[in-house]
Amino acid sequence: MGIKTGNFIERSLAEAVSFFKNSIFMEEYASQSGFLQARSPRIKIFAITFLLLAVLFTRSVAFLFVLYLLCLLAAEVSSIRLGFFLKRTWVFIPIFALIIAVPAMFAAFSPGEPVFTFKVYNAAFVITKQGVAGASIFFMRVLTSVSWVILLTLTTKHFVLLKVLRSFGVPQIFVITLGMCYRYIYLLIGIFQDTYTAIQSRTGDISSSRDGRNITAWNIANLWQRSYKLQNDVYSAMISRGYNGDMRVLDENGKSI
Repeated sequence: MGIKTGNFIERSLAEAVSFFKNSIFMEEYASQSGFLQARSPRIKIFAITFLLLAVLFTRSVAFLFVLYLLCLLAAEVSSIRLGFFLKRTWVFIPIFALIIAVPAMFAAFSPGEPVFTFKVYNAAFVITKQGVAGASIFFMRVLTSVSWVILLTLTTKHFVLLKVLRSFGVPQIFVITLGMCYRYIYLLIGIFQDTYTAIQSRTGDISSSRDGRNITAWNIANLWQRSYKLQNDVYSAMISRGYNGDMRVLDENGKSI
């Protein structure tokens, strides 16, 4: 009996496109009039870098909690919906860090003063004071760092952020490549989705896993060929317009940033 793979492929494509759309369209927050949006990108990067260093070297959970609350306050005065911001900051990385931090609370990994003991199938598990302190510091460091970095990306247009990376001595070719990848990954995902929709409209549902693998392999090869041609066409267009290896970014008034 064949396995229906069409729905799985369709859901995967839809989720991938949705992710990149959200990543690109979050620039709508960077265009709003808020506290951080009005600040210079260079000042924001240096300030948040300083805060990240403070997060890295502090061993006070209370101080980390204050920095996290300060981040939430900065998001609020920057016209970012709190629910949207919490959703973006708590998904995956902080939750993954919490999963890692939980075992560190137990005496087997962090010996020390017991604060709580429970048994599971006659096996005793002891949570120590030192373990709780270490796990709390680790989790709050990850949560606070991720929150500040996401706040920076939400309040700064991505091409401006890439331009400011040059202030840290990042090679120009790396900055340009990163910026183009950011845009063209979304474009190529869209091409892949359109190709799959065209195949589905001509063949109907994919009725077996073998057909699904064949179509996926063909799409990968076709996408590679189209991306290779696209990068040659884009580079030729850049050269014809006077590109000399330097990236110029203009603000809303047409002035170079």
